[in-house]
Amino acid sequence: MQNSQRTPGVVPGRLDQAAYRSNFDDLHPPLDSHEASVAADRCYFCYDAPCTTACPTAIDIPLFIRQIQSGDADNAAATILSQNILGGMCARVCPTETLCEEACVRQTAEGSPVEIGQLQRYATDHLMERGLHPFERDTPTGRRVAVIGAGPAGLACAHRLAMHGHSVVIFDAREKAGGLNEFGIAAYKAANKFAEAEVEWLLKIGGIEIRYGERLGEGLLLEELQESYDAVFLGMGLAGVNALRTEGEEHAHVRDAVDFIAELRQAEDLSSLPVGRDVVVIGGGMTAVDAAIQSKLLGAENVTLVYRRGRERLSASTFEQELATAKGVKIVLNAQPVAFNSEDGKTVSSVTFAYTDDSSTGFRLSEETFTLKADQVFKAIGQSLKGVPGVLETKDGKIVVGGNGRSSVEGVWAGGDCASGGDDLTVTAVANGRDAAEDIHAVLTGVAG
Repeated sequence: MQNSQRTPGVVPGRLDQAAYRSNFDDLHPPLDSHEASVAADRCYFCYDAPCTTACPTAIDIPLFIRQIQSGDADNAAATILSQNILGGMCARVCPTETLCEEACVRQTAEGSPVEIGQLQRYATDHLMERGLHPFERDTPTGRRVAVIGAGPAGLACAHRLAMHGHSVVIFDAREKAGGLNEFGIAAYKAANKFAEAEVEWLLKIGGIEIRYGERLGEGLLLEELQESYDAVFLGMGLAGVNALRTEGEEHAHVRDAVDFIAELRQAEDLSSLPVGRDVVVIGGGMTAVDAAIQSKLLGAENVTLVYRRGRERLSASTFEQELATAKGVKIVLNAQPVAFNSEDGKTVSSVTFAYTDDSSTGFRLSEETFTLKADQVFKAIGQSLKGVPGVLETKDGKIVVGGNGRSSVEGVWAGGDCASGGDDLTVTAVANGRDAAEDIHAVLTGVAG
């Protein structure tokens, strides 16, 4: 550890290279073949498996674990990927502790579930490392579908449509595909550029073109897409970032957590990333936790995550909260920022918070305040829709869709975080994209009305 860790201000190179490599290595090292076999042997192979019911993509978990147990990892991967084409990433980032593993009978009986996420990673990695793609594209139909957003929902939709023989053009505002998986997830959860490798593997199905630097509402118009394509799927996520509207929010080194995480994910040299000595993160979701932990891993001495409500309202999973505290992040609850302070009138130096009361009578600020020293502040208070055409029905900041992803406009589907029902999970976005693709296919082939 270098002395720069104790240097005030926002500076790069707080740690040596060995520390960066260690801090941002795989959060969960992969299982080897023996470990996978032992883990698979713990499964009861339940007939009416609660783990499968708990999986948003309804993967047949007992089946793929039995296939691993019998030494057939490739077919195990095919079982997973037939339901979740981004099963490799989901194995790394899914909150399995609140989904399939929480529902595991072993968890209920013994308090220790089958390592479903790790087994899923074992199978999908085994297949991808060998360059295998278990699906073939059907005979081209001559139909063309536009997909907005190359994130989990858009990629899942595009792959399923391509499998059915349709041609797909994905439009994405960024310079690289992957969406949340590439730009919005902590680096230690998807090490070694896995998100990029997974996209390259997915595109092997053929029939998918990606056009970068294309944003809906900025030269890319919905009505023009409707005229040029047989169907449109919107999966662009939530591009807008909510503001706190707090005094001093414009001070230097007060920034959005999503931008910080994206910058970190694309950095070739982590020692070049500046980070404060005293960092404050505002928010209670996965983005807030990821920003807080990664600040600590970059060498920040003091990192405090502050959330305006109680622990029961934190959207970050218990595992993520425990990981944060294990890495040295302090979590403060029931407090809301009321001022970003600056000693020089330009750069943030501290944040003043008011304690909150979130009871049955409503949410309110108390008169009692406290101040935290801060040379860097990250805001992670949620995102919103941006650039969505007014013809689409929206509610609570999201596109209104039916169960199959159909929007209020004929020929337009939506899924993922930008649509109603989205919950900031990769696995849910994949399910949305997959299901919308099946409905689009049914409509284009005349099976559905």
